[in-house]
Amino acid sequence: MAYEEYVGRTETREDRMDARLAEGLAATLDVTLPEGDLPPLWHWMLFQDWRVPGEVGTDGHPKRGGFLPPVHDLPRRMWAGGRLSFQAAGLRVGDTVRRTSTIKAVSEKSGGSGRLVFVTVQHELDGPRGPVLREEHDIVYRGTEGAAVKAAEPAPDWPGAHRRETRPDALLLFRYSALTGNGHRIHYDLPYVTREEGYPGLIVHGPLQATLLAAAMLEAAGPGARLARFAFRGKRPAFAGNRLSVLARVEGQAATAETRDHEGAACMQADAVLG
Repeated sequence: MAYEEYVGRTETREDRMDARLAEGLAATLDVTLPEGDLPPLWHWMLFQDWRVPGEVGTDGHPKRGGFLPPVHDLPRRMWAGGRLSFQAAGLRVGDTVRRTSTIKAVSEKSGGSGRLVFVTVQHELDGPRGPVLREEHDIVYRGTEGAAVKAAEPAPDWPGAHRRETRPDALLLFRYSALTGNGHRIHYDLPYVTREEGYPGLIVHGPLQATLLAAAMLEAAGPGARLARFAFRGKRPAFAGNRLSVLARVEGQAATAETRDHEGAACMQADAVLG
């Protein structure tokens, strides 16, 4: 089956936001568990895909195939970015949520690292109070040709931006992987990520960085702020053990944010509209 024939495929799943998940992520991020609606992007703990050992690939992901196209010849698989629009219903502890997923696009391109396959999946979440959010999730498959990480210049300074400094470590990455059911070995298996995929260290999850960026935007905007739309895209990997700066700035209803590594290079960028 050609990859393009996967476009239009749909699946529907249900899950429940268990209190233990929300409590675990609050502890992992060192924040207070809020009353009412949970912070944006905490829904990524739902709809986990646990498989028996024989159905898990060497990278820790479920083996290729199933709902997504079986891109077998490109071993590196990453969450490249996404776009979300949030509805008024919100997500709370105890909610049972239905997710309808649709493959919207599959495309092949060639870049400096060789052939790439991009898959865009749309998710629509509905809860007991109505629609929660709509999301487009970009997945990229790439080979092992070329350098795993390319040199990058420091990003321009953002005078006056809201700024937080953190240093993601192996424990943080392990706990986030466990809470989201993410078995990808690049986040916890140092021999694998360095020897098999050629990276210099454990990779900080893209969704974890996006979650930090969304929180920074709301902190910069002040009490009562909420996100109406949020878009993020990965620029380069960030690695455990290094300083990670989280910057955010707000102008009116528009917000922008970036994570930057210890050398000042942008790792993930995000834009949002406040509601």
